[in-house]
Amino acid sequence: MPVGIFRVCLVVITAIINHPLLFPKENGTVPENTEEIIQKMKEREESLRLEQLRLEQEIADQEATQKALEKAAEVVEESKEEKFRWDMLIELWRQDFQEGNWQDTGGEEDDMAVLGKAFKGLAFPDKAVLASFYEKRILGTTGDMARMREMVEGFADDLLEALRSVCNRDADMEVEDCMGVGSMYENWRVRKPFVCDLIVPFAPPEPYCFRSQTWCSGDSFPPDKQGYGIIKVCRANEDVTGCICDKTKLGEDMLCLLHSQANTTRPSSEMEDLLCFKNTQYLDADQVMKWFQIAVTKAWNRISHKYEFDLSFSLLDSPGALKIKFRSGKSIAFNLTPVVQYENSDVYFISHFPRSSLAADLPSSIHWFLTFAVYERRFIQLVSKTLPANACHVSCLQILSFLHGKQCSLTGPSGLTNYHLKTVMLHLLQARPSQDWAPEKLEARLQDMLKFLEKCLHEKKLYHFFIGNGKVPAELGFPIIFQRAESLNLFRPFVLHRDVYRKTVDTFHEMLRNMSALINEYTVRIP
Repeated sequence: MPVGIFRVCLVVITAIINHPLLFPKENGTVPENTEEIIQKMKEREESLRLEQLRLEQEIADQEATQKALEKAAEVVEESKEEKFRWDMLIELWRQDFQEGNWQDTGGEEDDMAVLGKAFKGLAFPDKAVLASFYEKRILGTTGDMARMREMVEGFADDLLEALRSVCNRDADMEVEDCMGVGSMYENWRVRKPFVCDLIVPFAPPEPYCFRSQTWCSGDSFPPDKQGYGIIKVCRANEDVTGCICDKTKLGEDMLCLLHSQANTTRPSSEMEDLLCFKNTQYLDADQVMKWFQIAVTKAWNRISHKYEFDLSFSLLDSPGALKIKFRSGKSIAFNLTPVVQYENSDVYFISHFPRSSLAADLPSSIHWFLTFAVYERRFIQLVSKTLPANACHVSCLQILSFLHGKQCSLTGPSGLTNYHLKTVMLHLLQARPSQDWAPEKLEARLQDMLKFLEKCLHEKKLYHFFIGNGKVPAELGFPIIFQRAESLNLFRPFVLHRDVYRKTVDTFHEMLRNMSALINEYTVRIP
């Protein structure tokens, strides 16, 4: 009986479960839903493909736009340079028009004839007069220069040693020994007061180092910055070429895997402590001079009790100009200027360079002028070994410097400087054979220097002796990068400053006319 009841119940339950009204077959619509889903997936895939094509087109358009903008920037830069050249030519034409020279069509020969008149009928002093003038007026100053150099060098060494003791070795710049350069150390200074020029190389504290770029290193420098360079303060282990993260703007959600944020960004106060220009890594010449003046003042306060004279900064426009004042009223002036060595050479970036009347606008404080004074001194010493005894090259330069200085004291300053005169001598030293500089040929070589200078003034071209000169003696070890560079015209500012140029030419011609009178006067007056 129980088994029969169980079977009946099982049959009833089975009938109920399979009844279509109670449990309809929902899976009967699955095939229709599957087809709809597949259709929607195809439509979605098509829309995604179209969106991808649209994005690729936008990226291509953006790249084309970027290239167009870069090309336009290059065109604008070229147009600026072209505009600068045209502005310069227009300015020259305007000045010529105002001065009434625009109708002159005589050409170069007429111009040379005008300049050549300075030598026509000129009563040039003979050998005896020049020899007597040199012996009585110039030769006697050599002993004074030697004594002054010895005194200044000894004091400067003591001052720099005291400077090192007052500086923080872990934070301040490291100062090296000073070196003498210029006319006082090349033995051709004639005008008083005598001034010694000393340069002081310095380096940053560890772990930093200097890395420099010059106008001829392939980087873009404007034409008015030829002869200059910039100095970057870097960590010693920093990549020389620099990571791409330093040259491109990474997104906010992107991080350079080579450089962490702590390594790439430095507090601005830290860089300012390293004498950099505000918010940059470039060494600031003004900051360097302020630091150096403060350090020299502290050093002098430490050792002043040892000396019976006073020390002060003598010129506001020359931050490194110092003056020793004795109790007797006498004084000695000298320049102590910090410099940065260019790589492993004796070329130096100088923090302050005297400006002449040819100077245009002052450069920014991150642009440093390069000085080749050490190589110039070495070249003169090297060539002097091959010249006859008592050669006249230095005598010619001294006489020319004396005459030009006297003429400027009578008629006012001109665009010529003693450095231009020395450059003329360096070119002639390289161009002429050694026997031409014998002492008895003083008159002929002096005339050569005057004629060479006149030609350079007429052409407005006097090239730097070392830059672009492939004939520099290999014994000097001169950096090849500057030998291969384009020649640097020291008279380039004459092209823009026509008033200074005409004043300079007039002063030069007046000096030639007064030369015999000046030499005779100073020869007679001095017993």
